Amino acid sequence: MTDRLRYPIGTFDHEGSISDETLQTWIGQIAALPAQMREAADGLTEAQLDTPYRPSGWTLRQIIHHVPDSHLHAFVRFKWTLTEDQPVIKAYDEAAWAGLGDVQALPVGVPLAFLDALHARWVGLMRTLRPADWDRAFVHPVGDRVLSLRYAAGMYAWHGRHHLAHLTTTAARWR
Repeated sequence: MTDRLRYPIGTFDHEGSISDETLQTWIGQIAALPAQMREAADGLTEAQLDTPYRPSGWTLRQIIHHVPDSHLHAFVRFKWTLTEDQPVIKAYDEAAWAGLGDVQALPVGVPLAFLDALHARWVGLMRTLRPADWDRAFVHPVGDRVLSLRYAAGMYAWHGRHHLAHLTTTAARWR
């Protein structure tokens, strides 16, 4: 039960090559996420926003703040990778960021508006990339994993859908 709550759409796992068609699907998922997040958050009460999606999990409010925080890092990682030769990116403590005061102090409309603007920029960037750009890669310092932008697009498309499912499945329990 806990794994189903933690990973409502399963984990991201992609082996082998990534077709241009799959890549375009992932870009479309990233483009659609801000409106989907806004729709999922619409009408949630303050008490519901402060409800964890699973025992010992983040609250819905924390998830709504986390997604733009994470995707901001993704956008910067794309920019570094396009302008540097296989950069080592900066990792960050997601749980510490989710516990900062702005998460409780700001209404959820603020991170949702930020997600709108951020995804407009990020998707705009992705739609300008040439095929060879997608093969550029960065190094993630946790595990020294080398990730191509093509793979990263899939990972972040999954990440958005993963947290969207946290919102929608939790909200469905109240309906």
